[in-house]
Amino acid sequence: MGNTRERIITASAELFRRNGYTGTGLKQIVSEAGAPFGSLYHFFPGGKEQLGAEVIRHSGMRYAELFDIFITPAADPAAGIEDAFAGAAVTLRETDYADACPIATVALEVASTSEPLREATAEVFNAWIDKGTAVFRRFGLSEKDARKLTIAVVTSLEGAFVLSRSLRDVEPLAVAGEAAVAMARQLMNEPAAK
Repeated sequence: MGNTRERIITASAELFRRNGYTGTGLKQIVSEAGAPFGSLYHFFPGGKEQLGAEVIRHSGMRYAELFDIFITPAADPAAGIEDAFAGAAVTLRETDYADACPIATVALEVASTSEPLREATAEVFNAWIDKGTAVFRRFGLSEKDARKLTIAVVTSLEGAFVLSRSLRDVEPLAVAGEAAVAMARQLMNEPAAK
């Protein structure tokens, strides 16, 4: 049964990322997950809203790992940021601009209409900021500068996803990546902020 729950979460994450929260139906989710319809309410008695909040948290924490994949092993923050934005561009092109951040998609749709989903997206974004701040601190940035750089990277990436998907062009990712890299270089070359 645990496998069924995981399949429902995985299918929901994929469908939310591609179709949005409101554009994804429960029948579509269980069909994609290969699960009986009743299992959805067995595992998520709060229905779609509970499922959505769990998907946001689950997917969001997996995306936080991208800091360790791209930034941690890099020679410096700028190189890691370049790699992250380049990787995002490749993913968008390979998926025909369908595979972007599932958290932003849902956050934009429901932040003002569902408090449980808004809370879940805020929790995830705060976790990303905490994770990025910790990673950038390892490169010698002050807490303040590491947090500022993390927020700039996350907002640049999320905004670039929206533009790139709409324009069906990775130019916004390239431009946003260049701006984030420039900020990283500037912060690394400045004396630590007090």
